[in-house]
Amino acid sequence: MGGIKPHKFSNGVSARCVTFFCIASFLCGVLVVNRKLDKSMSSLEMQLAAARASKVHDEVSTPTTTTKGIEQQKHRPKIFFFMGIMTAFSSRKRRNSIRETWMPQGERLKKLEKENGIVVRFVIGHSSSPGGVLDRVLDVEEAQYKDFFRLDHAEGYHELSSKTKIYFSTAVAKWDADFYVKVDDDVHVNLGLVVSALVRQRLKPHVYIGCMKSGFVLSQKGVKYHEPEFWKFGEEGNKYFRHASGQIYAISKDLATYISVNKDVLHRYANEDVSLGSWLIGLDVNHIDDRSLCCGTPLDCEWKAQAGNPCAASFDWRCSGLCRSVERMEEIHQRCGEGDGAIWHASF
Repeated sequence: MGGIKPHKFSNGVSARCVTFFCIASFLCGVLVVNRKLDKSMSSLEMQLAAARASKVHDEVSTPTTTTKGIEQQKHRPKIFFFMGIMTAFSSRKRRNSIRETWMPQGERLKKLEKENGIVVRFVIGHSSSPGGVLDRVLDVEEAQYKDFFRLDHAEGYHELSSKTKIYFSTAVAKWDADFYVKVDDDVHVNLGLVVSALVRQRLKPHVYIGCMKSGFVLSQKGVKYHEPEFWKFGEEGNKYFRHASGQIYAISKDLATYISVNKDVLHRYANEDVSLGSWLIGLDVNHIDDRSLCCGTPLDCEWKAQAGNPCAASFDWRCSGLCRSVERMEEIHQRCGEGDGAIWHASF
């Protein structure tokens, strides 16, 4: 047949090959550009969420917001991090065990906020009968210690995912923090080492830091941490997506703002740590697995400190917190604590 033969260059490479390589290079370039665009879009969505949140904070009040409250939202105090200690009406002894160990009290608590930009509060909502006996008892405790952060939320063990969502939304509205930390009231914390852990991540965007895990989805009814919506995670025996263990974790301001803006459409799973992970799974998030936030109790935290790897937080995995925390918090503080002066000398 008298077809046109492909032209050959001096090195023996045909024009057809050259065309193929050009197309391949072009397609690779398109893929790289698409990846960059995806990240850019994710970043823009975060910035848009932050702008929307700022506008909401400036213009829209909650049912309990007064004119003074709106002004406070416009001029939120700038701090390094806000730490919310999740607690319940029945946990007075747990709160006292923390007050007597790792949480500064009185003027020292105020000094920590003013000089170091660190705010630490016990986080609690209201009873199922607002203004009832439980709420009045808590009012007395709050007047005595002035270390509570009250939420517009009905307390209940099965409402922890809702409480977490409301916590981040309310904290973002009150404080302009670099990080928002959530911790349970049966965990021992070294505040100075938490500072160190967060400082290392301060310049990164979209930070989600904690002890990352992906445990099995428990479909069997009656077991602890049963997942009623197990079918959403595929076949039986599957694991959850990567998320931080619920005892203690932190998220950066942009992620907390995202939760605040989208709180009405974020789905709540049975377990609050899974819920938080699900809210962030589709975002361009920096998952930071920091094992200093999940040390065991002595001897584990002692050995790690001696080896030069001191612990920011300690608890017992088998109890999902400190076993018998009220009785043991002082012991853990003595054996694994960083020293009362550490937080005042922490480097920012």
